[in-house]
Amino acid sequence: MPSEAAQPPQRRTTRSTARKMKTADIRPFLNAIAAGNPDPRTELQYSDPFTLLVAVVLSAQTTDAAVNKATPFLFAAAPTPAAMAALGAEGIGPHIRSIGLWQSKAKNVAALAQLLVERHGGAVPAEREALEALPGVGRKTANVVLNEIFGQPTMAVDTHIFRLGNRTGLAPGKTVREVEDGLVKRIPPDLLRRAHHWLILHGRYVCKARQPECWRCPGAQWCVFTPKPATPARSRRT
Repeated sequence: MPSEAAQPPQRRTTRSTARKMKTADIRPFLNAIAAGNPDPRTELQYSDPFTLLVAVVLSAQTTDAAVNKATPFLFAAAPTPAAMAALGAEGIGPHIRSIGLWQSKAKNVAALAQLLVERHGGAVPAEREALEALPGVGRKTANVVLNEIFGQPTMAVDTHIFRLGNRTGLAPGKTVREVEDGLVKRIPPDLLRRAHHWLILHGRYVCKARQPECWRCPGAQWCVFTPKPATPARSRRT
C-alpha cells in the first residue's frame, strides 16, 4: 500500500473524467467485479488485529507481497505488542530490511506497540481517533483495520481505489479524501465494506494503472471510461 502521505498519482494514463457513473449502475458494476469473490479479504497475511495493524503500517510505499515475505519472521520473533515493544526498533529492523523505508517503519512499529501496551492494554482499539494517534497510522491505515478487523463500512483509498474512483466514474475527485467521501456516499451501504476490497483487487489485476484491461472487465458496460482499449492481438509464434 502507498504511504499515508503519498499524493495521488498523476492521471496521464487513466484519462480520468469528471463524468460520474450513473447511480443505478453502481450496484451492477460492483456485483460484476465481485463475481466469484463474495467475501473478499486483504492480501496481507496476518493472524490477529495486532499483526494486521503492523502489516498495514509496513505496507506503505511497497507491495503486499514484499510485506508478506518479511512479516512471518518478524511475527515469529514478536507476536504481541509487548514482545514487539521489547524487541525495539533495533530488533525489528533486521527483519524488515527488504521493505522500503524500513528504518522509519521499525521506529514506528516499536513506538505503536509500546503505546498499545501503555494505553490500550495491548489491544488494538476499534476507534478511529485512537488508531490515528498511533505512530505510523493515518486515516488510510485506520480505515483498513476498521474494515478488515471490526467490520466497519470504511473505504481506505490507496492508489488503486483513487484511480478507479476517477477512471470508472464511481467517485471522481482531485484528492484522496474527495474520492473516499464520494465512494462512501454513492456505494450502496450493504456493499460498502466489501467494495473496499473488490475495488483494490480489480485495480491491481484488471483495471491496471498503465492500461486498463477493459476487454476482460466484467463491469465494463457500466464504466464511463473511454475510449476502452480493444483486446490486444495475440503475439505470433516464431
